[in-house]
Amino acid sequence: MAYNHGREDRKWRIWKEAEEKVLRECGVNETVIEQIRTDDRADFNSNRRFYRWASDFGEYLEEMERGEKQAEIRTVTDLLDEIESETLYLALVTVDRRTLQIVLLKMQGYSTKEIAPLVHLTAGAVYARLAHLRKKLRKIL
Repeated sequence: MAYNHGREDRKWRIWKEAEEKVLRECGVNETVIEQIRTDDRADFNSNRRFYRWASDFGEYLEEMERGEKQAEIRTVTDLLDEIESETLYLALVTVDRRTLQIVLLKMQGYSTKEIAPLVHLTAGAVYARLAHLRKKLRKIL
């Protein structure tokens, strides 16, 4: 979110007016109040420059992150292509296609109950396939 100078300036002015009212009630000299106001304004401007820089830098980083998003894995082939571990790749190549589809759908955030009709299996069968895959991967890895 960008730094909103106008909003921050209004908040500063309201705070300053309340502070100066208290100082006047305590009998502080107007010259001293003006000096405090000048010093506080310089501090506010210094902070404003920092927050504006930080906001611009944050937006730059967010833009860089958006540009570097990895390709989304949409197919079983994409899934296999993204695996860097040779051992894991060799283990998954031997698994049937439907189990890999289940893994892919799990990675995309689907629940087991949502996956079952998509792969034409019961929820129990989906659980079983995932359990068998976990057991196989534990042995290999």
